Amino acid sequence: MTITKKLLTSAIASAMLVGGAQAEISNDTVKIGYLADMSGTYRDLAGPNGLTALEMAIADFGGTVNGAKIEVVSADDRNSPDSASSTVRRWVENENVDLVAGLVASSVTIAVSNILEENNRLGIVSGSAASSITNEHCTPNHIHYVYDTYPLANGTASAIVKEGGETWFILTADYAFGHALENDVTRVVEENGGEVIETVRHPFPTSDFSSFILQAQSSGADVVALANAGADTTNAITTAGEFGLTQSGQTLAALLLFLTDVHALGAQSAQGIQLTTGWYWDMNEETREWSDRFMEEAGVRPTMVHAGIYSSTIQYLNAVKATGSDDSQTVRKQMMDTPINDMFAKNGIIREDGRMVHDMYLAEVKTPEESESEWDLYEIVRTIPGEEAYRPLSESKCKLVTQN
Repeated sequence: MTITKKLLTSAIASAMLVGGAQAEISNDTVKIGYLADMSGTYRDLAGPNGLTALEMAIADFGGTVNGAKIEVVSADDRNSPDSASSTVRRWVENENVDLVAGLVASSVTIAVSNILEENNRLGIVSGSAASSITNEHCTPNHIHYVYDTYPLANGTASAIVKEGGETWFILTADYAFGHALENDVTRVVEENGGEVIETVRHPFPTSDFSSFILQAQSSGADVVALANAGADTTNAITTAGEFGLTQSGQTLAALLLFLTDVHALGAQSAQGIQLTTGWYWDMNEETREWSDRFMEEAGVRPTMVHAGIYSSTIQYLNAVKATGSDDSQTVRKQMMDTPINDMFAKNGIIREDGRMVHDMYLAEVKTPEESESEWDLYEIVRTIPGEEAYRPLSESKCKLVTQN
């Protein structure tokens, strides 16, 4: 089906609702599949607690939409594109899953998005980072919600170069996410007058970073940047601390660091690290109120991914309710037409390439003396407006974007 025909279908569905008729929700059920790393490297940033956030959203919505019940299935993707593809194919072809949520490892997301497009189902990506997901790998069947590597580079790398970090050594997780982050960071470093003097890629996942940190020290670079995430990042930071990397005068830049990572490291080890985040639990009364409820359920403060899963699930269900349909293109069009104003984002918009554009934040990890409680870990240094944070559509390679 062409994009024109899909949009025409969406327009007809909306017109029916305006006229008083209600489109049909197939099988009288809206079925959501939650797919994430539930036991491995990325468990803490999304994992089981991401499922908790999704279930909170469904409970807050009331458990039904337009009289149709909302069902949830979940699976561990094991960070394997093959395993994830098999699961999603079964979900959409045999189990009538309408939406696939979660989606953490970028390699998994890219593989799954192809299956969603083949079967005309919808995916909302909350955990993956590769900016290519809404660039060369965009489809009309997924939305990238929380963050990506483009603003991570624009925030953290740009700030560090401006502070004097001119030469860079990048240690990269050797798969789609790491490659995308490495490319975006290299671009930002060079645009700001810096130089990447060496890049080294490590297997995903890796437990022993000793040899890589020794290479980084030997490079003599001003900045040692970690283009990885989750347990890989915390293991690399711990090893860097053991080898005295920062004490020798080099700056350690964690390009993707989650609240759970900082908590695991502790303020003593992580203090002073700058990072870019799409959300923080302690920004205002609204974020704190929701985070308190989440902590009652999960026992931890939420990451930006947990918050994004909650927000995107509510937005999806609102779109199903407004259109009376669970058709992927009808719902996606409604979501694109509806600004996002909730505990996660203000004035967020979903573009034609599927990128949800919202403000990002440059943060710095507090010192132990500055931290007033166990999870009081970030100082928000500045807000990066969404239109500055994300790749402009004028530079897009997405097949859905019409260039003038």
